[in-house]
Amino acid sequence: MRLDRILQALLPHDDQFFALFEESARNIVLAAETLLKLPAASPEARIDVVEHIKSLEHIGDSVTHRIFSELNGTFVTPIDPEDIHVLASALDDILDNMDGGAGRMVLYKIKECPPEMTKLIECLHSSVTELERGVHLLRRMNNPTELRSVIERVNELENLADNIFERAIANLFEQVNDPIEVIKLKEIFVAFETATDRCEDAANVLETILIKHA
Repeated sequence: MRLDRILQALLPHDDQFFALFEESARNIVLAAETLLKLPAASPEARIDVVEHIKSLEHIGDSVTHRIFSELNGTFVTPIDPEDIHVLASALDDILDNMDGGAGRMVLYKIKECPPEMTKLIECLHSSVTELERGVHLLRRMNNPTELRSVIERVNELENLADNIFERAIANLFEQVNDPIEVIKLKEIFVAFETATDRCEDAANVLETILIKHA
């Protein structure tokens, strides 16, 4: 065992980070569950959906701020401080992009969601659900196999999201005649696809933590 690992095991540290990460991940899943309602919602109902996601985004910002405040005031942390910072930022970015994509649905007065958008949102929901499971596993680093499974699944879902996104953009160019509508829809697709990228970023941090604690 490396000296820094020995010292970390002997010194007291703050487990509050695990609770905060779990709170952040649960909040993101709630936002993703809300986002699932968006494609089939009426224009009036979409406003309520978007406002709910916005409120969850504010909660997420608050949790991220608490993580950074805790990090600044803690001498010995359960995992590498840099990894704490990067993971918190990645989780925050997921929700920011979800909120941005949902908000544009109302802002741009999108009448109908293309089928690929529904698939992309479902893929994003699956990804954040896996991430929540991975974040809970940080408390039990003695079970690396399960955490590796989560990381692999998130990576697979990101690849799936890439494929959905590429087909969606191709279909936009082929099927939508109004160039303004193409631009509007493409921006929303980019936001949701970027959210899946940030899921993969978070999963990569989990993998880094796993390697360091192996």
